[in-house]
Amino acid sequence: MNIALIGYGKMGHEIEKIAISRGHSIVSIIDINNPDDFGSPAFKSADVAIEFSTPDSAIDNYRKCFAAQVPVVAGTTGWLEHMDEVKKACSEGGQTFFYASNYSLGVNIFFVLNKYLARIMNNYPDYDVKMEEIHHIHKLDAPSGTAITLAEGVIENISRKERWNLEVEEKQSDLAIHCIREGEVPGIHEIIYESEADIISIKHDAKSRKGFALGAVVAAEFTKGKKGFLGMNDMLKF
Repeated sequence: MNIALIGYGKMGHEIEKIAISRGHSIVSIIDINNPDDFGSPAFKSADVAIEFSTPDSAIDNYRKCFAAQVPVVAGTTGWLEHMDEVKKACSEGGQTFFYASNYSLGVNIFFVLNKYLARIMNNYPDYDVKMEEIHHIHKLDAPSGTAITLAEGVIENISRKERWNLEVEEKQSDLAIHCIREGEVPGIHEIIYESEADIISIKHDAKSRKGFALGAVVAAEFTKGKKGFLGMNDMLKF
């Protein structure tokens, strides 16, 4: 496949290495210094664009990809207030867009495990539940998109929790997410159930960015020949 990269930080470099190792060609790299390249013949020749940029620039990047008729694999979080616009572009405009809050296979297994445990713990109201996520100091959004997905999985399955809140529980029905930004941590997410008697917790700890980058490239491969709004459930079919 011909792949365009949008965002050329640490993730972009890791994606480039993995894509080339799997036989793909990087035909365009767009970063903060060359935004006009969205209109270039090289970018328009891409079979798919893999985008890991910033929350502020993401939606504008997607609009430019749609204008160029280039499918998107989106790895940026923190822009979800524009999700309806993106889904409309797919349903009415014939665009292709793949979104995941986290591209790691291990994290997506963790999502399923989180929902399963939440269904069990719904029957045990003596346990309160809270969450903690830790990321590198360069991450701009908090909580992480992965943490939000995990929180939604808890809220869907535990009737005593109605919404998530950053850092605090304003009422008992809130699910608190504690966010830490330190060092170069790729990502740690933990869900903690605590009663007076004991603590039950599950945790995912990413060793590096490699798992995220590989998942993004596999998602790009999955988009080939497809239209519409796609996600990890379509690809992995857990």
